[in-house]
Amino acid sequence: MKILMRADTHYSIAVTGAYEPKYTFSQVLAAIAVSMGSMIIGFSSGYTSTGLVTMKNSTVISVSKEQASWIGSLMPLAALAGGVIGGPLVDYLGRRRTILLIAPPFCVGWIVIAIAHVVELVFVGRAICGLCVGVGSLAFPVYLGETIQPEVRGTLGLFPTAIGNIGILICYLAGTYLDWSALAFLGAAMNIPFFILMFIIPETPRWYISHGRMEEARKALQWLRGKNCDIESEIREIAISDAEAQADNASIRDLFSIKYTKAILISLGLMAFQQLSGINAVIFYTVTIFQMSGSSVDENLSAIIVGIVNFASTFVATALIDRAGRKLLLYISSVTMTITLIILGTFFYVKYQAKLDVSDLGWLPLTTVMIYLLGFSLAFGPIPWLMMGEILPAKIRGSAASICTAFNWLCTFIVTKTFQNIVDAISAAGTFWLFGSICFVGLFFVIVCVPETRGKSLDQIENKITGREEKPRTRRLSSIANIKPLPNGC
Repeated sequence: MKILMRADTHYSIAVTGAYEPKYTFSQVLAAIAVSMGSMIIGFSSGYTSTGLVTMKNSTVISVSKEQASWIGSLMPLAALAGGVIGGPLVDYLGRRRTILLIAPPFCVGWIVIAIAHVVELVFVGRAICGLCVGVGSLAFPVYLGETIQPEVRGTLGLFPTAIGNIGILICYLAGTYLDWSALAFLGAAMNIPFFILMFIIPETPRWYISHGRMEEARKALQWLRGKNCDIESEIREIAISDAEAQADNASIRDLFSIKYTKAILISLGLMAFQQLSGINAVIFYTVTIFQMSGSSVDENLSAIIVGIVNFASTFVATALIDRAGRKLLLYISSVTMTITLIILGTFFYVKYQAKLDVSDLGWLPLTTVMIYLLGFSLAFGPIPWLMMGEILPAKIRGSAASICTAFNWLCTFIVTKTFQNIVDAISAAGTFWLFGSICFVGLFFVIVCVPETRGKSLDQIENKITGREEKPRTRRLSSIANIKPLPNGC
């Protein structure tokens, strides 16, 4: 029989034997509820790929090539601002309430797009949605990082990415049959289940404790861990961690403290390589890329296939991340993206610069993009967001996550807004070679800088990154109360 003792808010095995993570219904429901917001973000990202095609051919609205690029890039630009305001919101309003509050404006933004008769209204709608995207993309990983047990945090922490990819797939599928206006109405309707599910789940225990609401924290943690689980030692651990973080008030200067710089720079680096890999150029302009390539496969069908691969590949990462670890998956992801982008760039070079006949290779663009997305979704898609919630120290988590999220969306805006300009300047071949080179550099960044966080509690990760000497947790706990053994199955 296994006897588990709570230590540093994660499980350790007192009797030899393999530990089997416990997926409580409550934790899975919390992950799904939060991830419904990611589905809307995914839908927002994929919207321009199919929506812009019908918008350009619409008799209701007139869209120029430059305006089309702004429709694609306004969402990440507004998300940058959302990332900035999201940090204070999650700290003062709470993680859950912040997520809950983005649903109504998200719905309004989509309705504005749906009823637009001039392109300026589309701009307004995309900007509103973008603000919600920025706030949500910051709040989701923070919420999950503080509510899910370390042993299953990798798997359940990937739910936002997996369900976000469902949003992209839904957009590609629906975009085959719906025009830009009906597609926007669908985006508005997707907020309803998201809003309802967020009412069911609790605030994070850590946030309650940081605001002196111990009884509510206890109820929230009991709900998350299951009614038969002894939560006393974990609640004490969270209280100790919060007390240490609150010992001296966090300030803007703390963000620039040498002690916290490493964690922030690692998170910023992962965000940069995630976006400079060109992923959003591929997602936002999937149909356009296949039109440019002259692929033998219909561009709308290609987009749907890409969406399916993007969705399915995340489940591969979900199955592997708590077994293989973050770093190994990041290695595989970097190498896969580098190779496929180089091949795709070579295809465009042979077709347009060398002007050779590539009609027999019409299958190649779709195949390389599929493998590229498989590699991206395996690690560089979900892991930067997952690790943002893991490696940022508790004292600066809200404000630092705000900076990292804003930086991510700044990179997204730069890539999506300049994609067509870069293609015009250095050709499609040069553009994909550029993205491939960045992915190759990202491999070395992961090797040298990124720590492994698999199976570690937030406190352990913080101690390692900040270089803080960790006192024996059992000694610290014993000064408050004896550690209680957990009942079997908890």
